[in-house]
Amino acid sequence: MRPVIEALRRRGDEVLVTARDFAQTLGLLERFQLDHTAIGHHRGGGRAAKAVGLASRSGALVRWASGRRIDLALGHGSNDISVAAKLLRIPSATAFDYEWARQQHSINCRLATRIVVPDVIPFERLRPYGATPEKMRPYEGLKEEYYLADFEPDHAVLDELGLDAGKPLAIVRTPPAVSLYHRFEAPVFTQVLDRLRGEQVVVLPRTQEQRDELARAGGFIVPEQAIDAQSLIAFADLMISAGGTMNREAVALGTPVWTTFEGRLGAVDEHLIADGRMHRLTSADQVVFERRQSGEPTTPRIRRDPEIFTDLFVKAS
Repeated sequence: MRPVIEALRRRGDEVLVTARDFAQTLGLLERFQLDHTAIGHHRGGGRAAKAVGLASRSGALVRWASGRRIDLALGHGSNDISVAAKLLRIPSATAFDYEWARQQHSINCRLATRIVVPDVIPFERLRPYGATPEKMRPYEGLKEEYYLADFEPDHAVLDELGLDAGKPLAIVRTPPAVSLYHRFEAPVFTQVLDRLRGEQVVVLPRTQEQRDELARAGGFIVPEQAIDAQSLIAFADLMISAGGTMNREAVALGTPVWTTFEGRLGAVDEHLIADGRMHRLTSADQVVFERRQSGEPTTPRIRRDPEIFTDLFVKAS
């Protein structure tokens, strides 16, 4: 949402940012120097815990927003925003780029005024969630191609982590599952960790439990705080992730990327794989860990206008 925030502020709008305390969210906001209010925290992965978390955070957002005369609420994959906006009778826009999170989208698509999604997601996949043609605001390409449009990588991250620019570098993003070595949750990912242990590999865990597990396993570089992950990805020779934003950032930055995602593929990943811009990893034996010859992006970068992306959130039609 950073380019949307910046575009709105350039237009003279006041933008208030909230975030929940989960993974590296607050650290990244501080890194990007985005003023924000932390509201709520992650309650766990179970349905009951998610329901409690949604009620708690939505209530906290309502109390925080009351009296602030907010005109529009924007969120990316946030049920809390959609619920709070509905209770406050504020128009809202929700955005996402993976369509099979049924529980989440059944709330967002019904409550939001606008639904901002990649144009490759078929509308028929969203209709069961309560989406209507009038709400839809599709966009071309990847959201990462909009918010990375002005991005140029900074070599400082290599020094920060003590990395050797002359050696192959792999970046690994952990799956959402808490246990990295639970073979029934992420068997391919487990194989990849075993295959790469001891090489120049930076692993970016999602939770403290994963961080502790990686420390016990040894053989990996695990940053202690939020880092310039986008620059790191741009300089990497290989990106491996169980899905999500970092995979698509790698695509947008021209870094070879493999997904170990073992759930149902969304339309965005389907198209990236079909176009050869991302690859699906089914065995650790597929991993070729070597330096990119030129150091340049392996595919041309596509830079899209963030102003166009911003308009999808704020324009009524």
